[in-house]
Amino acid sequence: MARKKVTIKDVAQASGVSITTVSLILNGNDKRFSTKTIQKVKTTAKELHYQADYFAQRLIQRESSAIGVIVPDITNPFFGRVIHGVESVLFQKHFVTLLANTDADFSKEQNYLEEFLHRGADGFIILSSAISDQDITEHLRANDCPFIVLDQKEDVGAHDKVNVDDYQGGQLAASHLYRLRHTEVAAVFPVSPLVNLKQRLAGFQTVYPDCHLITAHLTKAGGKQAAKALIQSGVSAVFAANDEIAMGIYRGLYEQGYTVPRDMSIVGYDGSELAHYLTPGLTSIAQPAEQLGKAAATLLLERIQRPDAPYQTRTLPVVLEQRESTAPFSN
Repeated sequence: MARKKVTIKDVAQASGVSITTVSLILNGNDKRFSTKTIQKVKTTAKELHYQADYFAQRLIQRESSAIGVIVPDITNPFFGRVIHGVESVLFQKHFVTLLANTDADFSKEQNYLEEFLHRGADGFIILSSAISDQDITEHLRANDCPFIVLDQKEDVGAHDKVNVDDYQGGQLAASHLYRLRHTEVAAVFPVSPLVNLKQRLAGFQTVYPDCHLITAHLTKAGGKQAAKALIQSGVSAVFAANDEIAMGIYRGLYEQGYTVPRDMSIVGYDGSELAHYLTPGLTSIAQPAEQLGKAAATLLLERIQRPDAPYQTRTLPVVLEQRESTAPFSN
C-alpha cells in the first residue's frame, strides 16, 4: 500500500501552529517568528519527511530556480562541453538546468521557449541561431526574462554577451598553414554561415583572401562529401569550419586513397576531445567551450540578481593546438 504523502496541514497540526505559519517559515519568510517556532516547524517537517510541492512553492516564492538552455544539436561534442560548463555553475548555485535539444528546428525552438516560460524559467541561455528576434522580443523581453545569447547569432539588441574571438581563430589557422608554406588552400564552410562562422572565415581570409571556398553542412557527413571537391581543387591544405567537418574530410580522403597530411593538411576548429584520438591527431583551433558555458551561466545569474546593472560583454580567446594533421608543403 502506498504511503500517504505528508501535507503542510500535517506539519501544522504536529507543530501546534497554523498552516500559514508553516507555509511562511518553510518558504523562507520567517522574520516575524521566534527562533523557537522556526526550529519547531523545521524539525517537525524533517521528522515527518515533508517535501514541498514544487509548483506550489514556486507560486509562493515567485521564482523557480530553473534556467532554460536551448541547444541546436546535442550530438555535437562542442555543445556538450558548453552545457557541462553551464550546469556546473547552475548546480553550485542551486539552479536546475532545463535542457532543450532542437535539431536547429525553428518550430521546436519556439515551442521550447514558450514551454519553459510557462514552467517559470528564471532565465535562458540560447546557443541556437534559429530563434527569431521577434520571439526574443515577444517572449523574453516582454516578460522581463533575462537571457544570454551566445555567439551563434547576430546581435539582438541590448543584452549580456559571451563571445569567442573567432576572427582571431581564423587568423591562427591561416598563419599556421602559411608558416608551413601552403599557398593553395581551401576553406570548407556552410552555404549561409552563422555570425561566428563568418568571423572565422574573415580571419582566415586576412592571410588567404583568394582561398577556395567549398560548402558543406556542419557534420561529419558534410565533410566527407566535401572531400571530392577538395581533391578536384588541387589544394594542399584545408581549413574546416569545425572539427566535425574535419573528421568527415579525413574519411572522405581515405576512401579516395589520399593520406593526411602527406596529400593534404587539415586544420579543424573547436578543439574537441576526439581530435586527440584521430590518426593522425587533428590540428585544431581550440575554443574554451566549458569556460564559455561557465561565463554564460555566471553572467545570467548576475543579471537575475541585478536586473538594472549595465550590460556586459565577455570575449574569450582561442588557441592553436598543433598535432599531426598538418605538415610543411612539399612538391
